[in-house]
Amino acid sequence: MKTISSVVEQYIKKKPFLQSALAQGIINLTSLSRIVKPEIEEQLGKEIRNGAIVMALKRLSDDLEFRATHKIIKVLKNIGEITVRSSLTDYTFLASDTILSQQAKLLEEINVNQDVFYTSSRGVNEINIVISNLMDNTVENLFKAERCTQKAENLSSITVKLPAENVSVPGIYYFIFQRLAWEGIVLYEVISTTNEFTIIVNDDQVDIAFKTIKDLKTL
Repeated sequence: MKTISSVVEQYIKKKPFLQSALAQGIINLTSLSRIVKPEIEEQLGKEIRNGAIVMALKRLSDDLEFRATHKIIKVLKNIGEITVRSSLTDYTFLASDTILSQQAKLLEEINVNQDVFYTSSRGVNEINIVISNLMDNTVENLFKAERCTQKAENLSSITVKLPAENVSVPGIYYFIFQRLAWEGIVLYEVISTTNEFTIIVNDDQVDIAFKTIKDLKTL
């Protein structure tokens, strides 16, 4: 049987930004109850009072298990080294039978210059390469027979070292990316390993992106 509390909780959980604002106590619950009332009534199939919705929202915002934000903040306070690299180019190639052999040749070239930034990821249908722009000519020569679907220049990377417990606390990446989204940061790529992730952004947004991530340590 559906209850007001369960329907309100499901409504809020489907709206992550609203959920976060509710957990931080920055929403007027009475105003919010008026906005959600029509949908809650439709779900329950009957009229309900605004006060009942307000009470459900209040219980929800006070529920530490629902919020779980304190667990995330505890992890983020232990963020490790944050490394920034600039002057990068992002290539996307369609996957092919020959592209891995060309990528192996590229790695040989990179090994000669240890200062080159390089990262790559492979999906089902395409391969992505992010590399220092001083290697652009090398990439374009090695991959000239491959189909390049996108090339983005003037990019920077921000690499963040996370504490080991990040794998056991849900919502870490959501919490970080939510704040980047609030600042209007466009993410060209996101590359991650178990305890580290890298985002690729425009050069003109790297300063605010770095500050946004750095400020997570002081929440």
